[in-house]
Amino acid sequence: MNILALESSAVSASVALTEDEKLIAQSFQNCGLTHSRTLLPMAENLLANCGIGLDEVDAFAVAHGPGSFTGVRIGVATVKGLALGADKPCIGVSTLEAMAWGARALGGLLCCVMDARAGQVYNALFAVEDGVPQRLCRDRALKLTELGEEIGRTPYFLVGDGADLCYNTLKEKCPGLHLAPPELRYATGYGVAAAALPLLRTGKTCSPQDLDAFYLRRPQAERERLKRLSESKAN
Repeated sequence: MNILALESSAVSASVALTEDEKLIAQSFQNCGLTHSRTLLPMAENLLANCGIGLDEVDAFAVAHGPGSFTGVRIGVATVKGLALGADKPCIGVSTLEAMAWGARALGGLLCCVMDARAGQVYNALFAVEDGVPQRLCRDRALKLTELGEEIGRTPYFLVGDGADLCYNTLKEKCPGLHLAPPELRYATGYGVAAAALPLLRTGKTCSPQDLDAFYLRRPQAERERLKRLSESKAN
């Protein structure tokens, strides 16, 4: 089964084409350009270079969050458009779980982290068993101090665009933390495809109309609006 997978929920953008477990092609950019400029051309060029048409793709997968609100929306909207045009199903996967699948060759325990600003990270913990990441907790937004208290001295590989922040903040309190190698640290289209494959095989797909983003928390502008509303009611 062919999966075209897109990842744009963090600072980097990536597109991958897989056939079952086999990686056919992958494109990755971390050059600072906006995903609205890079993601769709990356997908179109990758398919063209592989000689694969949209009709040969069995499903379209995307990291639907958590992550950057704008980046997640761009990825979800792009996959919706491609899947609608090809009349194919969609699969939305957790960005954090896609990171774990992309870094599963490290084995052991994985701490997937994304910088959520304001002293918080988006986080999920995984244990790799027989080459498959197994969840140890749900996706959550929590303070770095809370994450440090939970991890303690347990050895974890840090994966994600929040890995450096997490390591520099917690390395003294959590001496078991290790940074994943740079080539395995960021979310990739291949990680998204790998996370999506078991869902495709078990029929856990959705229509393009039903594909949605998963944010974990409200956008900052909305949080500030609700805060002002609450303060005005209190006065």
